[in-house]
Amino acid sequence: MAQRFGGVKRVKIYSATLDLPLVFRRDGLRFHRRNCSSNRKPRRLRIVSQKWKLNDIDTNAVQERFSQWVSKSQKYLTDVATPLIKKKRQSLKVDLEDQHDFEDLEELLTVEQTVQSDTPKGSFSFDAIISIEQFSRINGLTGKKMQDIFETLVPPATSTNARYLVEYCCFRFLSRDSSEFHPSLKEPAFQRLIFITMLAWANPYCKERNNVSKKPSFQISTDEWLSVLKGRFVEEDAFVRIAPAISGVADRATVHNLFEALSGGASDQKGISLEVWLAYIQELVKIHEGRKSYQTTEFPQLSSERLLCMASNRKGPVLKWENNVAWPGKLTLTDKALYFQPIDIKRSKGIIRLDLVGDKSSVEKAKVGPLGFSLFDSAVTVSSGPGDPTWVLEFVDLGGDLRRDVWHSIINEVIALHTFLREFGPEESDKSMSQVFGAKKGKEKAIASASNSIARVQALQYMRNLPDDPIKLAQFSFLRQVAYGDIVCQTLAVNFWGGPLVTKVANRVYYNRGDMARRTSGESYESFDNASDLDGSVYLKKWMRSPSWSSNASINFWKSASLRQGLILSKNLAVADLTLIERAAETCRQKYKVVEKTQATINAATIKGIPSNIDLFKELILPLTITATKFEKLRRWEEPYMTVSFLAFASTIIFRNLLQYVLPVSLVFLATGMLTLKGLRRQGRLGRLFGMVTIRDQPSSNTIQKIIAVKDAMQDMESYLQNVNVVLLKLRTIVLSGHPQVTTEVALALLSIATVLVIVPFKYVLACVMFDQFTRELEFRKEMVMKFKALLRERWEMVPAAPVLVLPFVNEESTTPPTQGKQPAQKTNTDR
Repeated sequence: MAQRFGGVKRVKIYSATLDLPLVFRRDGLRFHRRNCSSNRKPRRLRIVSQKWKLNDIDTNAVQERFSQWVSKSQKYLTDVATPLIKKKRQSLKVDLEDQHDFEDLEELLTVEQTVQSDTPKGSFSFDAIISIEQFSRINGLTGKKMQDIFETLVPPATSTNARYLVEYCCFRFLSRDSSEFHPSLKEPAFQRLIFITMLAWANPYCKERNNVSKKPSFQISTDEWLSVLKGRFVEEDAFVRIAPAISGVADRATVHNLFEALSGGASDQKGISLEVWLAYIQELVKIHEGRKSYQTTEFPQLSSERLLCMASNRKGPVLKWENNVAWPGKLTLTDKALYFQPIDIKRSKGIIRLDLVGDKSSVEKAKVGPLGFSLFDSAVTVSSGPGDPTWVLEFVDLGGDLRRDVWHSIINEVIALHTFLREFGPEESDKSMSQVFGAKKGKEKAIASASNSIARVQALQYMRNLPDDPIKLAQFSFLRQVAYGDIVCQTLAVNFWGGPLVTKVANRVYYNRGDMARRTSGESYESFDNASDLDGSVYLKKWMRSPSWSSNASINFWKSASLRQGLILSKNLAVADLTLIERAAETCRQKYKVVEKTQATINAATIKGIPSNIDLFKELILPLTITATKFEKLRRWEEPYMTVSFLAFASTIIFRNLLQYVLPVSLVFLATGMLTLKGLRRQGRLGRLFGMVTIRDQPSSNTIQKIIAVKDAMQDMESYLQNVNVVLLKLRTIVLSGHPQVTTEVALALLSIATVLVIVPFKYVLACVMFDQFTRELEFRKEMVMKFKALLRERWEMVPAAPVLVLPFVNEESTTPPTQGKQPAQKTNTDR
């Protein structure tokens, strides 16, 4: 588990079966051997027979027995550690009735109302009044004065909106600080004020007008309000709007995933409670304070690097495997490299370093074990490149693979950070950075953003609220995996390196792609103006090295990027409007939800078990099996006479100009059939089960068959068949109108192809096909082909899979003779 500084809890547990006291720590378990009693005789090793030969040993049996022993030991240790983990999770809850926190809450709720709470849309809620008055007081003004300023800055339609007023008061205070982690988060009163602000944003108006609000001042009972806060939850929209505005709490790209992780800790799944919110903020504060308190005397190399995470053997074993030997030691992660210090009594081994800055750096999950056996699924492999040594690091976690997943995500985040710097940031030696104010600090801002992402992963790790994949909380790693992530990276680059112009640049300031200059080939757009943020910050054109800047999605996004509707306080804060990062992140979120929904259909269609997948595969590919087999024989010249005859027949059709009518007619019939099926499905005349693949379930297998099925080779085959079946199910969905929109698009594409084939002579079409086949890998077409493949891959990922119905197994041997049992099944499959 990733190391957190400070806060060690020790609990001794004595077991009746194992004479081992357990010492529970924040980052693992440690075992101490108790002295055995004197009346118990130690067991000695006895040799069964002196004539025992090593050649007679069955290596497979020894490996199987050893694997069983390791599995039983790991299962026992997991069972022992699980209650301790649950107890630890309960200990992380915040005591809301602490005396000091009670006084802070009482001071927070004691406000003097100066704001005019009666509006045409309704009266301000109590949460909104507290948030407006408290933030106004922090800004050095009264609520009434802040309200008057807000009304003069925004249009009349916006000035009467209580939600926008709450945003203005909160964002105006937050815009005064530009630190990496907001210093006010250390104050308990500010933590509760943010929680109340999110509640006020979600419910800015009260349902009934409160007579108390007409008084110049009021005070509610702290006990009553504390009991009310315990039962209230922050909703997703409010958390997404307020939390990313606070430095270090959340980022725009992963805030939805963060909300799901935090709300998962609540029993009723209504949102984020005050208890979970305070625990999360306090964990973040401890992590950032721990980073500052770390002394770099042990690692002089860290003086120019930023410490991100550290794991030591004292608080959790970290093993480095070399030649089937595990070396325990201390692991340290910085923004540039990994450091490993082996534990050596003689101190003969020094600190070794693995660089993570290179473009070939990678990290993967792995299994390790003694004697070359892959037994423990708790390791990662880290490499700087093909020619550099590969580290195999095991993170021992008796509670599961949580610790390994965390380290995999944070190491991957560092690698993704430097990938982002290479693609979207200017070069360090670029002199044009001096033309934009603050551009030289862009790299530091990007590193700070990655550092905050890693801190959030660690905080949720200690709270035991991590999602299934911690990479969903790492900003740069997450954006590399989702659709539209490149556009969000572009907005982040403009945010990090953009700034006011110091000197004049030849291009215009605003971003306008309407007058882009074409390349000499006339096929793509490469020259366009500088990118501009909402506050006027400029990101120079020469820094746009990533090919994603010339994509259609990027062009369409930046065309509308300069539209402003609300009050812009900074490039990160906008009242009654969305910043560029928020707009891109919202679009990315919508596309990601579509992909998740599609993935859910794929997971539902994925069948476990190799026999069932084989049956499904045969059922899907049966119409194409005979045709593909015959064509493959012709292509490989396995039957020369048949191949020559086929070529002669095909040549006759081509040179007699008959093929130009065969293909269009076939495509027209296919498109017509698809559109007809779409219309019949829309009318409900095909039934809900139309297009569903039907197979029969397999009979129950015994223990030996299950053990054989779990073999690694069989698992690989199962995974391969599942992937092939998913592709075929998607094609079935398109053809049988399982997804009407995609079916319409494909049908229109087929009709367009048919039209081209009718109009253009086929000899030119054939020449184009041959030209395409032999020029795909050439330099002048390689980039265009890659872009086209990326577009097709994005559209393909959004196509859902056809539903699969698995019928229960029917034992036909009890009613039919054994010799005739197989014939009906084969006939049924053929009929289908």
